[in-house]
Amino acid sequence: MKSAASEEGRTGANTNPDAPLAEITPRELAVLLRSNSPPMLIDVREAHEHAYARIVPAQLIPLATLAANIDTLPRDADLVIYCHHGVRSAYAVDMLRSAGIHSRNLIGGIERWSTEVDPSVRRY
Repeated sequence: MKSAASEEGRTGANTNPDAPLAEITPRELAVLLRSNSPPMLIDVREAHEHAYARIVPAQLIPLATLAANIDTLPRDADLVIYCHHGVRSAYAVDMLRSAGIHSRNLIGGIERWSTEVDPSVRRY
């Protein structure tokens, strides 16, 4: 798996497990969330992290439960996955893509979202 820093700016969804990690920047996500076809946003942090700070309208599916919930996720949707800094979500994107689900990692996670897009989202 390539690091978020080495692939920053890559935004295409890709289900090839050998392809570089598909990513999206916070600013790109902000534009998509305001569009007529916003992506499905999945937060893979723990419940206490989600309760403290979240990007609306994210659905919480902690990374530890993601494998058990893969069958509940739509295969034809645009999924964006995030965590605190982007490490857990990168792992989640690899897992989802291996299962044939198109998904992208939010570069820098909710931390970068808070600094670049929405400073009202609490940092920790």
